[in-house]
Amino acid sequence: MRTFIRSALAILALSIATLCQARPSPGDVPPDYLGRDRDGHDVRVSELRGKVVIVSFWASWCGYCRKELPVLAALQKLKGTSDLQVVGVNHDDDYDKYKDLLRRWKSLDVVLTYDPPDGRIGKPYGVNGLPFLVMIGRDGRVAHAHYGYDEDMLDTIMSEVNELLDQPAPATAAGTTTSPASS
Repeated sequence: MRTFIRSALAILALSIATLCQARPSPGDVPPDYLGRDRDGHDVRVSELRGKVVIVSFWASWCGYCRKELPVLAALQKLKGTSDLQVVGVNHDDDYDKYKDLLRRWKSLDVVLTYDPPDGRIGKPYGVNGLPFLVMIGRDGRVAHAHYGYDEDMLDTIMSEVNELLDQPAPATAAGTTTSPASS
């Protein structure tokens, strides 16, 4: 009986620890590293400063995620990559499945990266379920974060992105604005 109680308490503690993972909140500086793109280049939030960045964690089995990425790609195409960058981080597939999806989604014009099984990308973001989306403003800080949402949130998400795009690029130390091309 004591072994059962200890096991139950261990499972409960692990569950609580997982639920309590720090998630980025508005105003926070987000974790920088987002993985490697299709060409093997590191993708970092800090290198995208001056743009609005949408980080969407996704997996092949997440039906909403598979619907969301093409919508975000269309939004990025409409707004332009000088102002908006969508980064889709595959969070819960094995690498072969991810590579297969890359081949099928070769025309999807967003940055796609892979989070290895150790979760080195997702853990700092506190990802423990999908869909999971973080919006980063031009200033490089988290503006909005959404977890476990569905189609009902689409209007809200689009409004938030448009509000972020309407904000000016941050001023640099010299008092000029940061050019998205230099980010």
